[in-house]
Amino acid sequence: MHPRRTHNTPCRLIDRREPRFARMRAFVAVVAVLGCCLRLASAAVVHGELNQWHDIQVNFTGPKTSETANPNPFLDYRLNVTFTHGDKVFVVPGYFATDGDAAESGAREGNLWRVDFVPYETGTWTYRASFRTGANVAVSLDPNAGSPLSFDGEEGKIDVGPADESSRPMLEYVGKHYLRIGDTDKYYLMAGNQHPQNFLGYFEFDDTKSYGGDMGLPHADQLHHYDPMVKYWKPGDPTWRGGRGKGIIGALNYLVSKGLNTQFMLTMNDYSPGFDTNPWIAYDQYTRYSVSKLAQWDIVFSHMDRLGMQAMLVTQKQVAEQTLGKLGVERELYYRELVARFAHHRGIIWDLDVEMDRWRYFSTQDMEDICNYIRALDPYKHPIEYIQWKGELLADNTTYGRLLGFPNFDAVALQSWAETVHHYTMKWLDESDAAGHPWLVHQIEVNGGVLPDFQDYWHDKERKGAIWGNYMAGGTGVLFYGFERRGDVHWSESCNLEDYSRRDHFFDLIDYAHEFFLKYLPYVEMHHADDLTPQPNDYVLAKRGEVYAVYLPDGGTTTLNLSGVSGEFEVKWYNPRTGGDLQDGTVRTIEGGDSRALGVAPGDVNSDWAVLIRKVKTQ
Repeated sequence: MHPRRTHNTPCRLIDRREPRFARMRAFVAVVAVLGCCLRLASAAVVHGELNQWHDIQVNFTGPKTSETANPNPFLDYRLNVTFTHGDKVFVVPGYFATDGDAAESGAREGNLWRVDFVPYETGTWTYRASFRTGANVAVSLDPNAGSPLSFDGEEGKIDVGPADESSRPMLEYVGKHYLRIGDTDKYYLMAGNQHPQNFLGYFEFDDTKSYGGDMGLPHADQLHHYDPMVKYWKPGDPTWRGGRGKGIIGALNYLVSKGLNTQFMLTMNDYSPGFDTNPWIAYDQYTRYSVSKLAQWDIVFSHMDRLGMQAMLVTQKQVAEQTLGKLGVERELYYRELVARFAHHRGIIWDLDVEMDRWRYFSTQDMEDICNYIRALDPYKHPIEYIQWKGELLADNTTYGRLLGFPNFDAVALQSWAETVHHYTMKWLDESDAAGHPWLVHQIEVNGGVLPDFQDYWHDKERKGAIWGNYMAGGTGVLFYGFERRGDVHWSESCNLEDYSRRDHFFDLIDYAHEFFLKYLPYVEMHHADDLTPQPNDYVLAKRGEVYAVYLPDGGTTTLNLSGVSGEFEVKWYNPRTGGDLQDGTVRTIEGGDSRALGVAPGDVNSDWAVLIRKVKTQ
């Protein structure tokens, strides 16, 4: 473990800092030499299928430079492109793309500058480029910072046709506890996977190396290869540089085949377990980005879009949170590059930190400043969250409670024990509602992790307390990481998992719950209502007077209070352990007006069951 960095004491193996004033003098000198020569002729080239909800790239020819050049192409140039359609205005940050094909070529230099845009509507969109240069201009939010050069001011039009079968709408935060799917009336319910947290520490990404020592991975490079997942890669799926990427693409295919739709991944884990993931040319080159590596990441995220998967991009762990210091040039550039290159993906969640509240490095004001900065950059306004340290579950004044009602913080990811998931999900749903800015509330880690199927096939604790506990509270969804029990050793798989199928049945159990909600419940319109049954451990979700779901973690039977409700209701049973169709129990229908017995399940009465109670529609 490397020593923890303080704000004034860098913890690095290589000191790459130039004296600040020397760097400024060098920058001014270079710009003075280039002068008007930097105003290069450029005709923008538009790529992509010009349809609603498709990726459209606009490429500009600008100054030729490289990842290691001065002026710094990431920090000392800034491309923003404003797209306008009626009253819709998107200011989209662009980026240095070397030769425009870096994922394949590995190019570190070039003259292509790119912006990725996703049109929300059909019709004609106009665009205007702002391309400026100046010391640290990239991180400034002032549109007039720096000086114009090259293709600054270039304008054009893009005619966008209607959505087609391959269109993938954005997931949008719209003030509810679930993300809306584009401009539809459908919403997204998360069913996800949290491990390995260093998902992007993959050996076939450029500039990727492990500094974490022996992490228990099977290859000498101690990077992920995902060899058991290669068989799930399909002809026609993406690869890069002569067939690389089949393991990580296959892993995503496998997860989707199991019904999962969300993957957690760190974008930087310096000084953390693994120590293998970052966006830079080297782990300590904080203003020098690896264009080819990020282009390869982008291929993976684009495949996730096609699969309908959400990418939870976690920007650091608490042991690495001082790597970039407070919100200054390096941290601002980090967020800008992530937004510029990846915000066009459909299901992004910006997660600020794993256990951001643990060491108190970031004050409430720091957190708000970071959220404000990301929100100012992101044209698509993806939700922003952080992962709570489980040690802070009760400390509202030092954790999420500080951010209740803050408009640029939209989601919470809970670490807790399985037995408390339901309670804390309800807590933050209710408190965020009361504060006027409803949060997405998902469960991201159950204390201790999830064992592989061969050690715990039915996963009773996680199935009952965490999966159904979150969903039945009205939560946004669940993600889990795993461990294995090796004698008396608790062997974490948070960074060394290679074979996802070790939890094949566990993923089925998530999918069964997920399917029940998607298929049978108007869950966006429902609210937790555990008081409607007498048993203290029952879970109830209700759209009162219309539809109710009751989960019985210990089986048996119960009654449902329908006082003040009229009409006839059908009663159906669902098996959380096997999924499948709804079944009839001993009671087929009940009448509103009082507490009514729901009868007995059609199978093992000592195991958990979900009961669906729906109003019978009359002609």
